[in-house]
Amino acid sequence: MSERTILITGCSSGIGRCVARGLARRGYRVFATARREADVEQLNSAGLESLPLDLSDSGSINRAVDVILERTDGRLDALFNNGAYGQPGAVEDLSREVLRTQFETNLFGWHELTNRVLPVMRAQGHGRIIHNSSVLGFVALPFRGAYNASKYALEGLTDTLRLELRDTGIYVSLVEPGPIESRFRENAYAVYKKTINPETSVHREKYRRMEQRLTTKGPVVPFTLPAEAVLLKVIKALESRRPRPRYYVTFPTYLFAGLKRVLSDRALDRILAKV
Repeated sequence: MSERTILITGCSSGIGRCVARGLARRGYRVFATARREADVEQLNSAGLESLPLDLSDSGSINRAVDVILERTDGRLDALFNNGAYGQPGAVEDLSREVLRTQFETNLFGWHELTNRVLPVMRAQGHGRIIHNSSVLGFVALPFRGAYNASKYALEGLTDTLRLELRDTGIYVSLVEPGPIESRFRENAYAVYKKTINPETSVHREKYRRMEQRLTTKGPVVPFTLPAEAVLLKVIKALESRRPRPRYYVTFPTYLFAGLKRVLSDRALDRILAKV
């Protein structure tokens, strides 16, 4: 396979790092980006080609893309948008600023980065754009409102982009994982401690239970899969002649997609309220 180039965001750990390593082993030239310089250094030490990219900073996005295009003589075959975090909290406890910050990283940064690379892909006549969404991009769970909203918005924007890019040679896919082994809960708990005051909330008792879930080591729900499960779907999205619009990962994603098709909203709410 001739060398293909791909830009991946959020490679400091978990899914991003796994996909970067897996694709590098497969012969891709991987540009593995991360927000913190320490993570970039660690990725470079591990043999990956890494550079800083902060999705909440337009200047950082532009600098990273400029460097990558300079290194590849203006070519980029694929983009895997993955860098994101989960903001816990009841909807009524989310300030405007907290919600805006969630969208800056999980949606606006992805949108800006995608729009930066689209002219390159149009000029070369081909490209693959893969967005790592979530089962929470089509079903909602309590106390995940900010993350739910960012992923629902991502899915709407991505579906629209896919329609607009028909017949261009640029394919757009969503990957929708359920529970995956990563530092997602650990990172979410750190954000929660900075942004939510449970003592002033009517939900403080429910927050206690949520804190236990976020701080538990190891999987807390059945059917949790390693990040390699996402890697396999990313490879399919990259290498299929006609990639699918959506790739489900983990049993819960398949289950809730099926339930959403056959159950009424009220019936589905009764199930989701217990998760």
